[in-house]
Amino acid sequence: MTESAATRRPARNRPRRDDTRLAVLFIAPAATGFGVFIFWPLIRGIQFSFTDYNLLTPAKFVGFDNYVRMVHDPVFWNAVRVTLYYVVLNIGIQTVVALVIAVLMQRLTQSSLVRGLVLTPYLMANVIAALLFLWILDYKLGIGNQVLEWLGLDRIAFWGDENWVIPTAALVNVWRHVGYTALLIFAGLQTIPPTVYEAAKLDGASETSMFFRITVPLLRPILALVLIVTMVGSFQIFDTIAVTTAGGPGDSSRVLQMYIYDLAFGRFQFGYAFAMSVALLLILATVTFLQYRLIRADATDLD
Repeated sequence: MTESAATRRPARNRPRRDDTRLAVLFIAPAATGFGVFIFWPLIRGIQFSFTDYNLLTPAKFVGFDNYVRMVHDPVFWNAVRVTLYYVVLNIGIQTVVALVIAVLMQRLTQSSLVRGLVLTPYLMANVIAALLFLWILDYKLGIGNQVLEWLGLDRIAFWGDENWVIPTAALVNVWRHVGYTALLIFAGLQTIPPTVYEAAKLDGASETSMFFRITVPLLRPILALVLIVTMVGSFQIFDTIAVTTAGGPGDSSRVLQMYIYDLAFGRFQFGYAFAMSVALLLILATVTFLQYRLIRADATDLD
C-alpha cells in the first residue's frame, strides 16, 4: 500500500459532522414564533371557547353552552351563508381569470416586466385596495358610476345595495390577488414538457383541446394548491368589509370574521367569539381535507 493511499483512508473513514445543533439554531426562531403566536393562542382559544369570558371578570366554565348557542344563532348562520357566497365568487372568478392570464403569459410572452406588472396589485395592502375601490365605486362621486352614466347606464350602489355588496367585495379581492395566483399557475405551466404539446399537435389537436385535455389535467397539483390557499384566505375575509361596509347594509355583508370581531371587541363576549373561531377552524380543516382528497393533490399525471 502506498503512502498516499494510507493517508487518504482515514479521511474516508472520518465520521460525518453532526449538524443537528446548527439545524436547531436555524429552526429555533421560527419554531418559537409558531409556538408563541400560533400554537399557544390556538390552545388558549379552544379553552376559552368553553367559558363565559369578557376580559373584566375571571373566565367561568360553561361547557358546551357557547356551541349550543351558536347552533341556534340565526345571525351566525346568516354570516356563514354570506361567507360561503363570497368564497364561491372569489375562488371561482379568481381561479378562472388567473388560469387565463397564466396561459397567455406562457404562450405570448414570458417577460419579467409583464410578470412584475401582473403582480403589482398584490403588493398593495388589502385596506388600501378597499379604500381605493370604496372611492372609485362610490354612488355619487365615484368615477366608476360616472363611467356607467357616460355609457348610458344607471348608477349602481355597489357598496349600498344588498345584491351588489358581496360581489363587489369579491371582485376587489380578485383584482388584488389574481396576479399572485396567476404566477403560481404560471410556475406550474413551466413543469409541463413542451414535447407533450408537440406530440398533440402532430396528432391534429387544437389549442382548445390541448388546454382541456393536457394543460388542465397536468396542472392538477398546482390548481389544488391554489384552491386550498384561496379558500383559506377567502374564509378569513375581514379587512375589505371592515373599511367599506362594516357588515352592512343590514347583515348582507356581515361575514363570519366580521361577526366574530363584533362579538369579541364590540360586545366583549369573548367566550362565544372563541367558540365561533373554533367552528371556523373545523370548517376550514374539513374543507381543506376534502379538497385535497377529491382533487388528488398529491398525484400528478406527469409520472
